[in-house]
Amino acid sequence: MEDPMNDTRVAIITGGGQGIGRGIARHFLQHGIKVVIAEIDVEAGKETEVEYKSLGIIRFRETDVADEEMVKQAVADTASEFGRIDILINNAGIATAASDPPEELSVQSWNRVIAVNLTGTFLCAKHAAPHLRKQKGSIVNIASTRALMSEPRTEAYAASKGGIVALTHALAMSLAPEICVNCISPGWIEVSEWKKSSRAHSAELTKEDKEQQPVGRVGTPADIAGPALFLCSPEASYITGVNYVVDGGMTRKMIYV
Repeated sequence: MEDPMNDTRVAIITGGGQGIGRGIARHFLQHGIKVVIAEIDVEAGKETEVEYKSLGIIRFRETDVADEEMVKQAVADTASEFGRIDILINNAGIATAASDPPEELSVQSWNRVIAVNLTGTFLCAKHAAPHLRKQKGSIVNIASTRALMSEPRTEAYAASKGGIVALTHALAMSLAPEICVNCISPGWIEVSEWKKSSRAHSAELTKEDKEQQPVGRVGTPADIAGPALFLCSPEASYITGVNYVVDGGMTRKMIYV
């Protein structure tokens, strides 16, 4: 890993104001990486910027990743201020906009999920790529185990996350050899305490919740932040186009009722 005292890298983390993105932002700051949070929720973004400024250099940029002009501006602002972009973490995502049964799911709800989760990932990669090439940088896309398995009423979300897995290996080929592009598919990551203060609450996990996981517990944002940091490190320079499943073993568990 890079020496935190000498790390000059700059990372853009989409959706970095809450949840997994916030956990990644904290972890990167603790390792000396400058962080720009590209976040649509102004309250969450500003709150995280203020809370984490004691850890290192952090900036908040209001960004809807589905809006190409906002993405272009966030990337341009980052490059202008810091003179470089080394890392892009495509984490921004939504699920609740499209949870109706498929017969009732509106095209508008479907399109919004695809626009944020999948198109947003592409747009951020598109505009960050010229800067990442200069630094031989890294892209890490956050997908989901929902790309591999599903519960009912998750069509838009599953499709968007499956698309991210495919987009990852496509980008890895197109952006090689200068940029490594990889993907992390989290399983159950408990983020109740990692939301903005107006929505944060303690997790209510049962014994069954924990024991059904092969590792004996539910995941935390730290379980994703560590692999994300590794995939952006020199130690991972021979890894590209890969989807890392980080789910406590759940997708490998046979379940019979």
